Amino acid sequence: MLFLQSEHKKSEASGPAMRDRSHIEDTLRLATSEPSAEFTGAMKTLLNIYHKSIKPLEEAFKYNELRQHEVTDGEITSKPMVLFLGPWSVGKSSMINYLLGLHKSSQELYTGAEPTTSEYTVIMHGEKVRTIEGIVMAADSSRSFSPLEKFGQGFLERLVGIEMPHKLLERVTFVDTPGIIENRKQQERGYPYNEVCQWFIDRADLIFLVFDPTKLDVGGELEMLFKQMKGRESQIRLILNKADSLTTQDLMRVYGALFWSMAPLINVTEPPRVYVSSFWPQDYAAETSRELFMKEETSLLEDLNQVIENQMENKIAFIRQHGIRVRIHALLVDRYLQTYYDKLGWFSDPYEVFQDIVNDPDKYYIFKSILAKTNVSKFDLPDKEAYQDFFGVNPISHFKQLSSTAAGLAALPALLNSASPTPPPPLPGTCEGPGCEEKPKNRWRRQ
Repeated sequence: MLFLQSEHKKSEASGPAMRDRSHIEDTLRLATSEPSAEFTGAMKTLLNIYHKSIKPLEEAFKYNELRQHEVTDGEITSKPMVLFLGPWSVGKSSMINYLLGLHKSSQELYTGAEPTTSEYTVIMHGEKVRTIEGIVMAADSSRSFSPLEKFGQGFLERLVGIEMPHKLLERVTFVDTPGIIENRKQQERGYPYNEVCQWFIDRADLIFLVFDPTKLDVGGELEMLFKQMKGRESQIRLILNKADSLTTQDLMRVYGALFWSMAPLINVTEPPRVYVSSFWPQDYAAETSRELFMKEETSLLEDLNQVIENQMENKIAFIRQHGIRVRIHALLVDRYLQTYYDKLGWFSDPYEVFQDIVNDPDKYYIFKSILAKTNVSKFDLPDKEAYQDFFGVNPISHFKQLSSTAAGLAALPALLNSASPTPPPPLPGTCEGPGCEEKPKNRWRRQ
């Protein structure tokens, strides 16, 4: 009898059964060593390209005043960022705890049934466990978060960084966000919520949009988030969390309801991938689709690992896209400048001449001439109205002709290609061909 009582107390103390986490380490290859010398060399080449060929154009033509997206060295060299978005109490923090194995540790993110996360929490790698205030993070130019200063003290008080030594955090950074509360106005948050979300969305390599199957309400804040994510659909993953809290039949209905709710918000041919599982350390509820949930979880981990492994390719694509935008801006400003000098007569008013050009650029074929004479897509052109504001604070006299500042402009595509060397040929006897199931090796990491 005493033995049975002691066993009962042990089971009570141990709590619910925990699931095995070994597949997380295996799928994410956490035993893999540090980045290869080739990766380090490619990153240095990319930084060199930015400083020598792109940044001079940014500064000469004041690109940052048009786009409000300043690229820093910290952003170029930063690890892939995974952003967690969604309504309150859907399991975002629990999912991060599960992926990092923080359950019942001193570093565990606080979770609960009520709205618990009011801050933007950045979980990143560090030599020791410590918490960093938002104002300190923003003041550190070596990090990628220094541009967040522009959102003011009200936001920085709600930004917190957590550093800890962890193999996964050596390769990726997680960002946990405040839950969406549909009946709350943006002014009540005390900072520009949508603008802050846009900053993180623009820089995220992967966006996990997490939902609870028992509450799929779509309101104004969520609709605005989807508008802000337009053009980033390839980074979005929908997660139907806590799936083992429903029967299989109810889960099928909720899955259909999720697509029905999201369809008007995601107007793309191929909808985002939906993962259905329960992302927390406790074992799945009895009599639920355990095998399905495990396969879904493994697929999500493989998806996450792919983003991590493709870090260099994604950085090159990011700098290439940024370089294209800067180049187009420089070409447009130069075209405005040329048109101004062509139309300026001996007795004309310089201010009136330039205002006419800025207010009606189509009359002077400003944008059409860029499309006709340069390798520019019409879909990459910025809004005409943006240049009315731009030239409102930047007089035309502040700019020089493009020919005197664009030494590296034409060579930019070739320089970017040089940062991405071709992979070495496979070693003799290695697995190749469509029938091979061996996972490909990443040339950016030491094997």
